[in-house]
Amino acid sequence: MAGSEDGVRGTHAEVPWAQELLEQLRPAGRDVRRVVAWLADGVHGTVVLQDDTGNLLAGTPIPLDEVLVADIVTGRIASAAWEGDGRHQRLVRVGQPRSAAAGVLAVSRDVPFDRRAADMVTHTAQVVELLLRARESTAAGHRLQRATSDLRLAILQLLMVEDIVSARRVAAGLWPGLLDTDSACVYVVESAAEERDRLLEECLHVTAEQALVVRCPAMDQHVIVVTPGEAAARELRTVIGRRPGTFLGGSARQSLARTATAYGQAVSALAVAHFRPDHAAVYAERTHPERLMDPELLHSWTAQLLRPLDALAHHTRAELLATTRLGLEFTAVNAAKVLGVSRNTVRARMERVEGLLGVSFSDLTARAVVHLALNTQVGMEPGPAAPAAEQEAAAGLCDVLSGPALRTWGHELVGRLALDARDLRRTLRTWIAAGGNSERTAQALGVHAQTVREHVRSAEPVLERQLLAGGSDLYEVVLAHLATGDVPHPRLAA
Repeated sequence: MAGSEDGVRGTHAEVPWAQELLEQLRPAGRDVRRVVAWLADGVHGTVVLQDDTGNLLAGTPIPLDEVLVADIVTGRIASAAWEGDGRHQRLVRVGQPRSAAAGVLAVSRDVPFDRRAADMVTHTAQVVELLLRARESTAAGHRLQRATSDLRLAILQLLMVEDIVSARRVAAGLWPGLLDTDSACVYVVESAAEERDRLLEECLHVTAEQALVVRCPAMDQHVIVVTPGEAAARELRTVIGRRPGTFLGGSARQSLARTATAYGQAVSALAVAHFRPDHAAVYAERTHPERLMDPELLHSWTAQLLRPLDALAHHTRAELLATTRLGLEFTAVNAAKVLGVSRNTVRARMERVEGLLGVSFSDLTARAVVHLALNTQVGMEPGPAAPAAEQEAAAGLCDVLSGPALRTWGHELVGRLALDARDLRRTLRTWIAAGGNSERTAQALGVHAQTVREHVRSAEPVLERQLLAGGSDLYEVVLAHLATGDVPHPRLAA
């Protein structure tokens, strides 16, 4: 047995095998397993590469002297030669001790090592070390990217549940000043799912770290952008302008506490963007029913409907409201992904709200009016409970929906469906009354369920709103039908 402090050094570029070894460093050939296999073939032996804990990295396992391996791994010696039982072995340290690229390259063959074979082992160890360092550097880069992505998502989830203080604390370390604002806009950029990572990188580039850019945890096609400034919004429009098949939906400016509301607005605007020639839309560009209601009546009714939640602790109340708001916009599964909780947690919170409010979310009209109340409540200042006499005199849903401006808007919106000979208005009216269930609607109309779905889908471009996907678009159409009297009002405790 023999040991040395340093492996054999030298340059042998003129030797054919050295040229072949250099070829392994080309971008197309950087594979440790391929290099190890090349060395085994070149020295007519068996080669193994293992890390400093003995885990196999490449090659074929062979019996090695544990003491020798330990001396090499700890840095006591750099290389060693061993002979016994008709076998000849060379062991060379790869990387520095205790480094990420540390390990041992061992070669075993039936005949003694000549100068050529010894040089091949030494130089191959150097190449392997370079490849391991490059792999570790790449892996570290990927880990950093994942950690940064997870932090962005965590900040968004904190904003979604109105925990602004914690969101600012998390953001301050990596993006100082990003959330030093009282309000922001939310944008949702959509592309094909396989293009999303490239879209994300482009959004990060054009916003120059002046916006919170998040890979949507619920929709594989979406990138969510929370931006306090207008410049980022303009840059996002340039992104969709040069990327075919990309769409942009934006919210109105909202306080950070209304990030969940702004997100719902952005998704709603995204649906409209699919019908726009420039593939972009902003929520404020469209007339919405709540703007046509008497503010005093709307606020009075909202306070009365949501009063059962006022007795809860502030944190619990905010958690239930934020979860229900998202749960009414999206499926329980997608809401859970956005909030970072389980879908059972989302359902449990929504069931608790149902019980407190005395409503059933299986009723589509009930979902629509509770959604209206929740979005109205976000802009209201919490106050003390009203006296019993005032509670009895509070406005009812009929009062809120009876304004002439709202009725005119409702008749105009629903009236668009009359131009279709298939009587889309009757189908949609029946579908809403059936809770959005196509099978029950088909039974009531005496048609096939697929026909119902086709009618509802045909109504979407006419109304410029997504219906089958649910959410704000659908609830606006339901409110229009409630305002015109096409469907009966839901049963509410308030």
